[in-house]
Amino acid sequence: MRRVRYSVAMSVDGYVAGPKGESDWITMDPDIDFAGLASAFDTILMGRKTYEAARQLGGGPEMPGVQAYVLSRTLRQSDCPDVTVSGDAKGTVSKLKGEPGEDIWLFGGGSLFRSLLGMGLVDTVEVAIIPVLLGGGIRLLPDPADRARLRLTKHNVYLKTGTVALEYEVS
Repeated sequence: MRRVRYSVAMSVDGYVAGPKGESDWITMDPDIDFAGLASAFDTILMGRKTYEAARQLGGGPEMPGVQAYVLSRTLRQSDCPDVTVSGDAKGTVSKLKGEPGEDIWLFGGGSLFRSLLGMGLVDTVEVAIIPVLLGGGIRLLPDPADRARLRLTKHNVYLKTGTVALEYEVS
């Protein structure tokens, strides 16, 4: 069965984006194999806010060979021709997990992560801790959230930037 993996960068004080949604604080360590990471996925999931932020910056979810899904109850498919829009997060993610393919990348802010984690649909939490304190912004797991037990499965320290990568299985 395919896994849903929440793979994200986070500040030391627990934020995945700054107060204005900015990500300019994320350092790209030359020793991290980003191409290898990306090749493990053929599907990406994001919420409305992440999708709209990416579009505002002139980008989008386009990744060759990767199908993008936006889980939103307010966006319409006709407004988002470059992705598949679904208002049924549980049904869509459950269906995707049961289909053949590579892993599924849960991308972006904490609200969708909180929802899917609460539904029992997140398999791993992979956090690259960037050595910066933001003092505010979008939290990894916004309140209110249910407690979730995690089991450490992998870790790595990248000395050039001080980034610490942690990978947990959701118990």
